[in-house]
Amino acid sequence: MISNETVDNLAATRRRPRGTSLQRERRLWGWIFLSPWVIGFVVFTAAPIIASLVFSFTNFNLVNRDATAFIGLGNFERLFTDPVLKVSLGVTFKFFVLALPLSIILPVLLAALLNSRYLAGKRLFRTLFYMPYVVPVVSAIFIWGGVLNSDSGWLNRALRLVGIPGPNWLDDVNWIFPALLIIGLWGLGNAYLITLASMQAVPTVYYEAARVDGASGLRRFWHITIPMISPVIFFNTVLAVIGLLRYFEIPFILSNGTGAPGNSTMFFNVHFYKQAFVFFDMGYASAMAWLMFVITLVLTVILFWSAKYWVHYASGDQN
Repeated sequence: MISNETVDNLAATRRRPRGTSLQRERRLWGWIFLSPWVIGFVVFTAAPIIASLVFSFTNFNLVNRDATAFIGLGNFERLFTDPVLKVSLGVTFKFFVLALPLSIILPVLLAALLNSRYLAGKRLFRTLFYMPYVVPVVSAIFIWGGVLNSDSGWLNRALRLVGIPGPNWLDDVNWIFPALLIIGLWGLGNAYLITLASMQAVPTVYYEAARVDGASGLRRFWHITIPMISPVIFFNTVLAVIGLLRYFEIPFILSNGTGAPGNSTMFFNVHFYKQAFVFFDMGYASAMAWLMFVITLVLTVILFWSAKYWVHYASGDQN
């Protein structure tokens, strides 16, 4: 006579292959649904990365592909002797130092202003400040080119109305960076919106407790709001660092890729573009791309390392 325990074991044994088959089927369908992303990543991201690494050790030229040969570290040695590269790195990091603080501080201040209960018409202003972010970059650049025109631009016209001679924004080495910063502030809508959402998510009980203790509005903002939204500030900072190191469209379109005036807009990516798609020197351009990748990686790693000292997480886990 077969015991109930034996019957249960036989039933479990029969069910096991069916369950395993079901898991395999689910796994298969999972990979099927993931396949468009996997294929896109392999074809459009992983493969170009590997190809650029290979090209960086060759003299590959799009026009004269038959003469391609392995040159070892020749392209990387050229990085240290290219005078335009040194200029472009200097321009890029100078603008980086000027623009990064503004990219971090202004979204916070703007979000605080639009989160104030004393501001009338907040919904309208929130929409207006975000709308520039959805405007195509090229269209915005041409619009700003007209606005900052030294002769017919309305900004200089407004300055002349109050007796101030307007500067030559786009053709003066001393004023091109302020012009680029003004244009860059046009696209802070996304960073401000994320910061505003994080401010609205701060529990009001903290503010009420601080108000009972007699803390002023500035103290509440500095000791409650800033720590509570620090993860979002960190997120915006990472995006700003990466975005500034890949800064390209605005200076390229304004100067038509020439770096004018006086190479003050010869950013690293403008020089990279010219090497790759004007001179078709893909080998050297690939080495330049890897140089910028290493610089970006180092700065990002430093930023993530520093996060444990100033980024506050509600769970208390900063790793």
